Amino acid sequence: MKKQLLILLLSMLTLVSCSDDSNNSSGQKTGKLRGKVTTINTHKAVGGALVFAFDDEKNIYYTYSNATGDFELDTPIGDRVVHIQTGDGSNFRTTINLVVQENQTQQLEEASLRLDQVARVAYVNGSFDNIEDIIASLGYEAEQITFSQLSDYSIVSQYDIIFLNCGSISGNIATNTTVTNNLGQFVTNGGSLYASDWSVAYLIGGDTNTSSCNETGGFISDTTLCSVNNGGSGTLNASITNAALANAIGLSTLDIEYDLGSWQKIVTVDESFWEVLVRDANTNEALMIKTNNFFDQSLVGSRVGNSQNSDWITICHVPDENGSEPITITIEAADLQSHLDHGDTLGSCSAVGTSGTIYYTTFHNHANQNIGNSQFILEHVILNL
Repeated sequence: MKKQLLILLLSMLTLVSCSDDSNNSSGQKTGKLRGKVTTINTHKAVGGALVFAFDDEKNIYYTYSNATGDFELDTPIGDRVVHIQTGDGSNFRTTINLVVQENQTQQLEEASLRLDQVARVAYVNGSFDNIEDIIASLGYEAEQITFSQLSDYSIVSQYDIIFLNCGSISGNIATNTTVTNNLGQFVTNGGSLYASDWSVAYLIGGDTNTSSCNETGGFISDTTLCSVNNGGSGTLNASITNAALANAIGLSTLDIEYDLGSWQKIVTVDESFWEVLVRDANTNEALMIKTNNFFDQSLVGSRVGNSQNSDWITICHVPDENGSEPITITIEAADLQSHLDHGDTLGSCSAVGTSGTIYYTTFHNHANQNIGNSQFILEHVILNL
């Protein structure tokens, strides 16, 4: 009963519109927008999507969709562009042009609120999981590339997101500095990575997996993460420690089934470098982590990814003096100067330099498909890279 009450409270909080820069108290006239954010083809609800619009002074009015995809937003009257974004908005986003009427509530058509994929996405085929199946179940597209193609940066740099399935490493990754250097360069220049289970070896070294701390290889410092391939099969009760994630999927705890005989346990993690999103509820050990902190100045080059993103720029929007936190959004390049004049800055509010996001999960969608509620987490990861 307590768990149900918590989920209800989280959902209610999400439906409360935020107007970080709004001057409603100074007489700003608004109307109300309501709607439901869904995926592009399969029309699944998207929780945790950022929905926002600006007034004429580039002050932001925003809210987040709840676990059922529903939102309600107070918006300045007049001709407005409403943005729907997940992650930082560089990979999945939708815009809507409409007229907001004073003191009127508009119920927006669901067809106009479907989240578009603007990222070019790749995955490396694995032996023990298939993240591409979940991507497809959401209605989005991913292209298969081979492990050997990771050695060619001209191929790697074409993508915005690369998914590294468990069991996708061929040979000893510790000696394959070309692959790991390419992945480090990819992230430094804005690319985002997902790695699951044994694929932690791409990040911190090892063979096809990682059997001890401080193994040779990888591009992430061993001081930030140690993972050892000694996890046993069974069910773990997990707690979602990131409030935004819990709110987006409507769960604060869940059971995660580990059906392989040896999975990569996270032994130590530097929480100033990695954010822990999911933990073992009994041992407090990290089960899923995320970082925007990897950046190698020596690898800085051209921004990676899909050319259709070249007219869009990620910024850190700075609210006025009401104490609200800065918020990362992606805007059209033509609007950049007006945002800079407002006090916004280039790049993500949380990332270092031009770096992209890395997610690492110790769990995945298994060979026997015994994934349960952890699918909701993986769906959220896909849309927030």
